[in-house]
Amino acid sequence: MSITPNIAKNRPVEHVAIIMDGNGRWATNRGWPRLVGHRKGAERVKQIVAAAPDLGIKWLTVYAFSTENWKRSTEEVIGIMAIFARYIQREADRMAREGVRLRFIGDRSRLDPKLQRLMSGIEARTAGFSRLNLTVAINYGGRDEIMRATRALAIEVAEGRLEACDMTEAALAARLDTGALPDPDLVIRTSGETRTSNFLIWQSAYAEYEFTPTLWPDFSPEELGAIIDRFSTRERRFGGVTPV
Repeated sequence: MSITPNIAKNRPVEHVAIIMDGNGRWATNRGWPRLVGHRKGAERVKQIVAAAPDLGIKWLTVYAFSTENWKRSTEEVIGIMAIFARYIQREADRMAREGVRLRFIGDRSRLDPKLQRLMSGIEARTAGFSRLNLTVAINYGGRDEIMRATRALAIEVAEGRLEACDMTEAALAARLDTGALPDPDLVIRTSGETRTSNFLIWQSAYAEYEFTPTLWPDFSPEELGAIIDRFSTRERRFGGVTPV
């Protein structure tokens, strides 16, 4: 019986991706405006980022704003974008001090030009760091990402820069927003919802999933550590079988 060589058991988690859900509900449960929850959620991101390296996490990807989130009220969208811009401005120095490299994935074309400049600026400033690779998904959708990558491949074929037979999985993966990132080992969704919401749908084909009822503003480094401990007991077969 052949055994797939990349079966992994008790492997440390290196790339954690998080669907940060529940900010609005956290606030409304307390009778507060939804934006209060989003501000609290941004504070929670700082705490999780600070804790991640000590938990063995080298890559952390967080879902901040999806392509579908534009359906929310104009007030909420504007408020979220303002919180996002303030986060970049306030955290730039700390990230540089702590060796955090920050990247963004998603379609930037719909974002305010000033916000785009802030994003590009902190990416350039932190490009040389590697203690933690933090990726923030903003105006991101997995289907949109795959369509943009497929369109890029099609253009290259049409222009004669790529042969159709060279349109492989690896070629498509290289043209995704995450082309420079490893696939996630573990995807966590907070708030009790058990759907993936168009997040890293290509990259998470063999990721482990964990769904927690905790709303994002209450999600602590301790809970993250407990989830990672559970992950370490899982056997990842990647389509293979366990030796008898």
